[in-house]
Amino acid sequence: MESSDRRGFIKMAVMGAAGIAVNPELISAKEFEKAPSSSRIGRKSLKEESIILFQGDSITDAGRNREAKEANIQDALGGGFVFLAAAELLNRFPEKSCKVYNRGISGNKVYQLADRWQTDCIDLKPSVISILIGVNDYWHKHNGNYSGNVEIYERDFKALLNRTRKILPAVKLVICEPFAVLGCKAVDGTWFPEFDLYRASARKMASEFDAIFIPYHEIFARASKIAPPTYWTADGVHPTVAGAKMMAEAWIKYVFGR
Repeated sequence: MESSDRRGFIKMAVMGAAGIAVNPELISAKEFEKAPSSSRIGRKSLKEESIILFQGDSITDAGRNREAKEANIQDALGGGFVFLAAAELLNRFPEKSCKVYNRGISGNKVYQLADRWQTDCIDLKPSVISILIGVNDYWHKHNGNYSGNVEIYERDFKALLNRTRKILPAVKLVICEPFAVLGCKAVDGTWFPEFDLYRASARKMASEFDAIFIPYHEIFARASKIAPPTYWTADGVHPTVAGAKMMAEAWIKYVFGR
């Protein structure tokens, strides 16, 4: 997930994305209502100066400048869905003075998150942690560059979340479903049904840890019935401009409600 063209098409997400309207059909009412409203964060429950941290792999990283450590800085937020979600969040709640950080790193699997979790998570003392991880845990196995499996993914993910809850008991967790879109150059039928096990595991972790769950795989599948898969993701994993906007809209909706 560290292809040479990654930065090119992900950084495009900043350009013109504000003008893309997300079709309401992409986020079904049925799926949205599966998440209890009590798990969402409303304006009243969002504390002042909350720290919101986005963690994950290249989909989160999105070409960010890793030397830029400040909150709410475009260069530090990257050119993908995190930047767009942060822009909406900061615009919607200006009175809260939130700080948004992106600490995604391209190519990461769960165990690599764990290796850097103290510095890139715990030390920031986040109020909200959004995690999108799992596609590399499968993809790198699929292409023979990693010997892990879904059991290792789940074991490592659970250990990471237990560690986080122990140190930050009040933190609000957001777990994003890993996704892979058929009909694009990196994803074909050989990914399934095994990849679905990783999706199910992420949903299971969200349930066990009372986290908000964002069903990105289902959202991309629904979107691919409205426009071709390559309209939303160039390779089946990394979102295009439209895909990044769709992800940001879904994140805001599931975390903060309608």
